[in-house]
Parts: sequence; structure tokens; C-alpha cells
Amino acid sequence: MAAPLGRGFLLAVRRVAGPGRGSVRPPAVPAILLGAARTKKTWPVSFSREEMKKRLTPQQYHVTQERGTESAFTGEFTDHKEEGTYTCVVCGAPLFSSKSKFDSGSGWPSFFDLLKQDSIDVSDDFSYGMHRVETTCGQCGAHLGHLFDDGPKPTGKRYCINSASLAFRAGGAEAECSSSPCAGAAADPPLIPR
Repeated sequence: MAAPLGRGFLLAVRRVAGPGRGSVRPPAVPAILLGAARTKKTWPVSFSREEMKKRLTPQQYHVTQERGTESAFTGEFTDHKEEGTYTCVVCGAPLFSSKSKFDSGSGWPSFFDLLKQDSIDVSDDFSYGMHRVETTCGQCGAHLGHLFDDGPKPTGKRYCINSASLAFRAGGAEAECSSSPCAGAAADPPLIPR
């Protein structure tokens, strides 16, 4: 009884899956169910895969290029308190001021505001069976982390960012944040790719 039932099931799957060379192929799964729904974009700054693998640590490459994450409470900048600017580890674009950093208790560096509105791009992320908002560098598209609506005033935002996607520039001039509480000094010089 089990053999005919099994053969009947395979025939039904072949009919649903469509014509092929006698093989059974599962129906295609929409890409939106597999992860982020970001669209392909040409970034202002780009680097070859080989160059990034030479310049970045394996952890930095995994997080920024393969949309990975570091374990909570393990990142270099989780408890970092120095004043300055947090930049993209891939391209050096300024992203966050230390003035907008706060302890969210999440285990990752958290910021309530950006240096500039175009510092970061956001897109829907449906990975792991939930909806989140992915953050990527606005200059090179490197994966940074996620954005949540549970941050402190005045923005109510929490940019939950992997330390592996960040570099830090101590002191110096900071670009203005997009809201007044962390407005800084003069803007950074134009970004020149390495």
C-alpha cells in the first residue's frame, strides 16, 4: 500500500512542478520569503570582492557583505564611550555621532539618530520568519544592522548596528545629525574611495 501511495504522490508533484526531464522539482519560492526585499541599486562607492576580502576581517566581510550578525555583547563598540564619529568599515562614510549613541541593553551599539538622512538606506527584511527593517550604508550598500521604533526621544528610533560594520574616528569635526540634540561641528571632507 505504501509504494502506490508514494508513486501517486510523485506523479502529482511532477504535474504541479511542470515539465522536466523526469525529475521532481519543488515549486519556486518567492524571493521575498527568503530574506530581504531590497532592490538592486548602483552604489556611489564600490569595491571588488577581492579587495574587500583583503582589507576586512572575516567577521567584517561576513557582516557587511553576507548580511551576517555578530553575537550580542561581543562587538568592539558595544560599550564604547569615546567621543567621535562612527563610520562605515567598508567605505569610510560617516554614519553616526557618539552624541547619538545610547545603551539599549540589546548587546549591539545603538544610536537614536544619523549624521545625515542619506547616510543609511533602509529596506524590508523578512528573514527568520519576521519583518524587520534592514539598514545599509548609503554610499556602498554594506549591511549594518536593523532599525527599530523603540529608541529614546527625540527620534524614537534605535539603529541597532553590528560593531563589525563600523570603524571609529575619535574627536575631530562631526557632521550634523539630522535632529538638533546631536548636531555637531562642520561637515566631514568629501569621501574618497581607497
